[in-house]
Amino acid sequence: MTADNPRILLVEDEELNRSLVKAVLARADVEAVRDAEILDAPSLAAARTQLGREDVDLVLLDMNLPDGNGLTLAGELVAGTATAGRPRPSVVAVTASVLPQDRAAALEAGCDGFLDKPYAAADLVAVVAEHLSRRP
Repeated sequence: MTADNPRILLVEDEELNRSLVKAVLARADVEAVRDAEILDAPSLAAARTQLGREDVDLVLLDMNLPDGNGLTLAGELVAGTATAGRPRPSVVAVTASVLPQDRAAALEAGCDGFLDKPYAAADLVAVVAEHLSRRP
């Protein structure tokens, strides 16, 4: 990994889900996805700490976390309060809440994309690749 490799913050409270996402991304057939550095956070508080210390290119954001709704963090990223003057990462809501109003709420809160759980590994890789391709 080089300093130019993308960084992804995975905000997911379930340890098994974090492990699975990391394994899928590490085996991706897209080089930028495979070479990405994956940071993880099991809660909103941990995500805020990571974002306060680290530049990231993409946040994969679970909406239902033990300490609140992930959309709160999406709003903070849009407002710039979570990244302290650094560029805003792309945000993809990753959730089992798949009703049309859930998708609309995620996009309204500032998410750049939405991925329904459960999803196929190829869908995860495609969404990550799409958003990483937009980084400057």
